[in-house]
Amino acid sequence: MFRFVVAFVLVCAGLAATSARAAPPVEAYARLPAMEDVSLSPSGARYAYVTVDGDARKLVAAAVDGNQALFVSDVGKAKVVGVYWAGDDHLLVEVSHTADLGPGFVFVSTRQEMSAIIAINVTTGKAISIFRSEPTILNAVFGYDGGAQVNGRWYACFGGVTLKKGLNGYALDHGYPDLYSVDLDSGVTTIAAHGVDASQGWLIDPGGAIVARLLYHEKTGDWAVLAGDGAGDPISSGRNPFGEILLARGRTADKVLVEQPGGEQYDYEQAPLSGAAPEVIDDGAGIREPLFDRKTNLWIGQINEGDTSEVTLSDTTWNARMQSVRRAFKGLSARLISYDADFNRLMVFTSGTGDSGTYWLVDVAGHKANPLGYAYPDVQPSDVGPIQMVNWKAADGLDLHGVLSLPPGRTAKGLPVIVMPHGGPEDRDYPVFDWWAQAFVAQGYAVFQPNFRGSSDYGKAFRDAGFGQWGRKMQTDVSDGLAELARQGVVDPKRACIVGGSYGGYAALAGVTVQNGLYRCAVSVAGASDLAAMLSYAGDANGSEGATMRYWRSFIGAKATFGGDFAGISPVNLAGRADAPILLIHGKDDTVLPFDESVGMADALKRAGKPVEFIPLDGADHHFLKEATRIAMVKASVAFVLKYNPPDPAPPVQASSATSAPRP
Repeated sequence: MFRFVVAFVLVCAGLAATSARAAPPVEAYARLPAMEDVSLSPSGARYAYVTVDGDARKLVAAAVDGNQALFVSDVGKAKVVGVYWAGDDHLLVEVSHTADLGPGFVFVSTRQEMSAIIAINVTTGKAISIFRSEPTILNAVFGYDGGAQVNGRWYACFGGVTLKKGLNGYALDHGYPDLYSVDLDSGVTTIAAHGVDASQGWLIDPGGAIVARLLYHEKTGDWAVLAGDGAGDPISSGRNPFGEILLARGRTADKVLVEQPGGEQYDYEQAPLSGAAPEVIDDGAGIREPLFDRKTNLWIGQINEGDTSEVTLSDTTWNARMQSVRRAFKGLSARLISYDADFNRLMVFTSGTGDSGTYWLVDVAGHKANPLGYAYPDVQPSDVGPIQMVNWKAADGLDLHGVLSLPPGRTAKGLPVIVMPHGGPEDRDYPVFDWWAQAFVAQGYAVFQPNFRGSSDYGKAFRDAGFGQWGRKMQTDVSDGLAELARQGVVDPKRACIVGGSYGGYAALAGVTVQNGLYRCAVSVAGASDLAAMLSYAGDANGSEGATMRYWRSFIGAKATFGGDFAGISPVNLAGRADAPILLIHGKDDTVLPFDESVGMADALKRAGKPVEFIPLDGADHHFLKEATRIAMVKASVAFVLKYNPPDPAPPVQASSATSAPRP
């Protein structure tokens, strides 16, 4: 019965995909999702999400049974980062804002995206802003370390930077966080543990006790995990030059899980709190994300690396339930996003061909799955054409993979194409609905998203193969994929543009400067153009010696100093070679890649007499988390490509069939 109910819904979606209709406007793709940050409470009786209401956004908490709203609050245009439950009554809403910390902090006089957390009791409606009313603590949160119920009251632990009182009020005493416990109803804050210069975080058990703490030394890359409050010898230690260390509870309460994504020797180990020898975890299947029990916080399974979000759980009954869910949503990416403490109610997000993003509440006991809402409700199933993985070999023989999205109602032959390298560059694309890519697909373009060497989710060796290959093999991996699609006859290589953001913006610029003769136009959104300046900025923001700088030097190929031979791979130095019109878009609130990267590139192109358009956006951050700036960015990028690489005329619009009624 469970499989039949879900399969019937998906069959209807598939029928809808066969009936062509006029494409939605660009805004339908560029708006912030109508539903996101969906999360079940531990009991599974309640869920929360963020929704769009006109120009503003709302946080909603609702009862699963009857779908009755319990709490609704305006969040305005705040940039919501995440929504977390502490028990069934308390929601923690994390938002970010751009701020200048000023001198004296660990970051040197530079703007940063800072986090704040609001705790809301969804039963009483009372809300408190963590640290806001505490004059001795900086008004920002540096990490959420877990919640706990103690004597019937709920507390949560957060990293906070302690201030000291001076002649002119309170000022910074140190730049590292201490651990604070906050009563989520009264707001009373007490210090739980003092940090040190090498602090990275703490691990809290469901009773509020400190299980362990993690120390990381920026200058050396050495790390250590200490049991309890940190007294005694390390129970685990090592060296990770890039600082990617995470700490969680192990499979049993007497062990902790240490995670080093891309670590030099291993990615995961379990360390006994007793100090016995740690156990290295066999990660042959590739763990993308560990999963933890909602009651005990113990490690219960993982989401595995791969094109689909396959889940493996240690409990055989729970694992069988998850496999049934995957079979029910066959043909789509079905991502587990939340689950209750008994794994009876699950939140699953599906996406792919014929699905622009659907949130499902899966009731295992009731053998049914009901759609709760849609990420992009104005993009109907018939608007989403085939989305598939494609494979090719690089010039040096390396096996590569990427995503190809095709326009609905058109034959996959000789299509104009948008090449869209992802950001990161340590990231990857999956065969799912991508709002920016689909804005181009809706115009009649094929969109090719290559997972070049250096991308994540393909193992450490593949990631490391990208080190030193900016503008080199990482760049030719992209054009090799385009050449393979052209060889197959799917795309017309003479009608290609390259579009990307962040590292993808760099790749777009390099595609028409470092490389030539490939693209009709290029769009760089918040992209790097001057690699030496980018490294210098990263050093100013994070310190000239530390994990961040070691990471970027390795990836870009720099030596131990800021210096490096970047002239041949920095587009700003090669503006005179630009062989296609270029659009630059950059937010003035970008704290990841400085606004000056696009300013300098625009100036260089103008001096070289090359066609360039530059659109600076007030209030836009690196990730375009505000709707107005995201719409402006997408509309401008689509209009530019339409101008320089017009698609084929749209096929005739057909009347919708009876089976393809718009979604609610």
